[in-house]
Amino acid sequence: MAFGGTGPDNSWMADAGVNLWDQAEHARQYLAQADTIPHRAEGELELLACLPAEPRRVLDLGSGDGRLLALIRRRHPRVAAVAVDFSPTMLDRLRERFAGDPGTTVAAHDLAAPLPDLGTFDVIVSSFAIHHVTHERKRVLYGEIFDRLAPGGVFCNLEHVASPTAALHARFLASLGVTPETEDPSNKLLGVEPQLAWLRDIGFADVDCHWKWRELALLAGVRAA
Repeated sequence: MAFGGTGPDNSWMADAGVNLWDQAEHARQYLAQADTIPHRAEGELELLACLPAEPRRVLDLGSGDGRLLALIRRRHPRVAAVAVDFSPTMLDRLRERFAGDPGTTVAAHDLAAPLPDLGTFDVIVSSFAIHHVTHERKRVLYGEIFDRLAPGGVFCNLEHVASPTAALHARFLASLGVTPETEDPSNKLLGVEPQLAWLRDIGFADVDCHWKWRELALLAGVRAA
């Protein structure tokens, strides 16, 4: 999720082949503004509130520099964590942040490809990452996430979603000081309702949008015990 992109035109941003996150400058641009995203902390607090009392293993998909995972580890210091990303810049930041932390493993993986066998987890989270893959891949990925959750496990996706109208999308960008011409061409945004429907169809229980501010939303579901 880089609100300001490096491409001159975002009209092709849903193309499957467009993902700039392996470029160091693109990742650095995002990191420079990551802490200033409006209301982000509110969404993160809601995500933390959705987690079980004593999770044992957590998987963070598209970890970035580890911001969300660090919050989870602070709240649950005994949890074993796996952080996944494919950006070389982000992987370097992850290894720096969690250096000397035996409870956290960093793995290189592109979410556009099937998830590797990393075992099962009590919690799987993602923060502003899954919207960079195609809609078809999103749905398949949600199924892979379900398969890797232990019974009673929770999936929480703090995500950048599509607005219902172009006017609302323009207002969201304007609130961030971004224009349609400078929007990240890696974005492949999808609304809340189709994604919630997918989660229900896959078999998740207690599916809901727990928090939303314009195009930022927390989607969550549970694999029934």
